[in-house]
Amino acid sequence: MKNPRQERVSNKIRLNRFIANSGLCARREADDLIRRGLISVNGRKITGLGTQVDENDDVRYRGKRLSAEKKVYILMNKPKGYVTTVKDPHAEKTVLDLLGNSCPERVYPAGRLDKDSTGVLLITNDGELTKKITHPGFNRKKIYHVFLDKPVTRNDMLSLTKGIDLDGETIAADAVSYTGSEDRSQVGMEIHSGQNRVVRRLFESLGYRVQKLDRVYFAGLTKKNLPRGRWRFLTEKEVNMLKRGTF
Repeated sequence: MKNPRQERVSNKIRLNRFIANSGLCARREADDLIRRGLISVNGRKITGLGTQVDENDDVRYRGKRLSAEKKVYILMNKPKGYVTTVKDPHAEKTVLDLLGNSCPERVYPAGRLDKDSTGVLLITNDGELTKKITHPGFNRKKIYHVFLDKPVTRNDMLSLTKGIDLDGETIAADAVSYTGSEDRSQVGMEIHSGQNRVVRRLFESLGYRVQKLDRVYFAGLTKKNLPRGRWRFLTEKEVNMLKRGTF
């Protein structure tokens, strides 16, 4: 029979792990915050790296309470036909359906891809990171492979980089180029704008219809070696990259 006291101890985790689980930073950076006296537990400033806490302890960084919930970061190559709106009662299939029971934490897509679009999608429960990489003010780069219903003229590509008015706001692509030497109906577009359906709307304003839209780059992440409809957890290196904004 287990000793009750041993059971209580076994539920505790090291403070740096608690901080990492909160999504504030990686464990190594958490150690530095502890050493500098920036972390408090139940109102007491902590500087000892071996400190252990449990989920009920009041752990704070600069006065802000941290959550004990483990932060999860998932990269998905979204297939067509799935919506990224988690609470849509009319949706037949959401991207969370693809996770099945593999992720017990309550996660959600960071940013959006419309139902007919495919490609790189980040799914997480880290609210601070989501705001950091999706808020329009942060201007994070996105790259799309765009399939159009007809060849794109060079003049129209120039118009896209100069800027087009959408709802009173001038939106410009950072770069637009053909993806192949012969098929001029396929282009790659690099853009920072976070407006809803912005790529489709830009081309529609020039008289094109987007037949297929695939996001190949988002927040430093690509779908390399990840088949359509599959997903994987991010590596620690990738998570640190996202948190530092080094992309």
